[in-house]
Amino acid sequence: MTVTHDPIITSLLDNDLYKFTMLQAMLHQFPQTHGVYRFRCRNNNEAAYPLATIKESLEVQLDSLCELRFLPDELDYLRRLRFIRSDFVDYLELFQLKRRFIKVSTDSKGRLFIDIEGPMIQAMFFEVFVLAIVNELYFNALSNPDVIDEAQRRLDAKVELLHQYAKRQQPEDPPFIIADFGTRRRFSKSWQAHVVETFHKAEPEIFSGTSNVYLAKNLGMTPIGTMAHEFMQAFQALDVRLRDSQKAALEAWVHEYRGDLGIALTDVVGMDAFLRDFDLYFAKLFDGLRHDSGDPYSWGDKAIAHYEKLKIDPKTKILTFSDGLDINKAWDLHQYFKDRIKTSFGIGTNLTNDTGLTQINIVLKLVECNGQPVAKLSDSPGKTMINNDTYLAYLRQVFEVDELD
Repeated sequence: MTVTHDPIITSLLDNDLYKFTMLQAMLHQFPQTHGVYRFRCRNNNEAAYPLATIKESLEVQLDSLCELRFLPDELDYLRRLRFIRSDFVDYLELFQLKRRFIKVSTDSKGRLFIDIEGPMIQAMFFEVFVLAIVNELYFNALSNPDVIDEAQRRLDAKVELLHQYAKRQQPEDPPFIIADFGTRRRFSKSWQAHVVETFHKAEPEIFSGTSNVYLAKNLGMTPIGTMAHEFMQAFQALDVRLRDSQKAALEAWVHEYRGDLGIALTDVVGMDAFLRDFDLYFAKLFDGLRHDSGDPYSWGDKAIAHYEKLKIDPKTKILTFSDGLDINKAWDLHQYFKDRIKTSFGIGTNLTNDTGLTQINIVLKLVECNGQPVAKLSDSPGKTMINNDTYLAYLRQVFEVDELD
């Protein structure tokens, strides 16, 4: 395979907002935390060719990535976000990813391995860049005019669908809000930009946000994001009882953002265990919850019931859905919940990598923190990523989580 030398990532802003928000919290509160991240392709068998083939190009891209620095206008943009502190921007002015923290290897079966190990205030910032690079390198070899034509046809159909749903919205209805969450799984950087700009021009009242900070800056959109699993997982290895790790993570978030970025992620140890920790204190402090695994309807019903049990009007809260969505699924969920609670939707792969080609399901997850294993107990089978069965069993026991079939 021809080695790709032109840099794919050309700006450190080309990243999801929650990487910045988590990085700020870690820098301020736990700057010495050490993390280990591992890459995995969940559907290796469905790949058109072995991912190991892109190793040489990936190495070149990582070299390029680790030469980037934030530009003055990018730092100015970050300073204008009210939840970003000035001292954090000062840190980013000096920031540069270190190549020594990331290693790439392959095996005889053609599988690709990527290991990141180092201070979390460095290591956590690699993830979205690496996944976007792997995707683009992989799909570069499969792209041709017919693929692009099919991708455009599908995009046009989605825009028409969005127009139809906009017409069906009644003035008294709560807003139907969709954002782009597709940076890590995108077909290419240029295709994501094209998709996001197309949707925003077509229906700006519905499609007003993106998780990609670079695109938000350039297109005048709202950058969207709060926290990811790794932030809450890290507390499993910080200086708190394991049983209290989830509450400690939520408390640290409140301490950092003082009411901003108030969407809590619920499936680090499963929704039921999350709700046991999400008491009146947190339910009042956070604006809402994010769904990322399990049945979204039963999850939403549980969330509403929990708010009602706490004597909180669910209509004052918001549920953000972000698991394997397309526009139709988002609309159906909105119709189901709109009279009881506010909703919003983050759509990833179906927006930025819907070309007719089979997508590769790649992830890069935190597996160790401060020398100890960490894991998430997803509400969907197959999403747990850890090699330590003893710790996994202990985590299930502590949080009273049954193993999924």
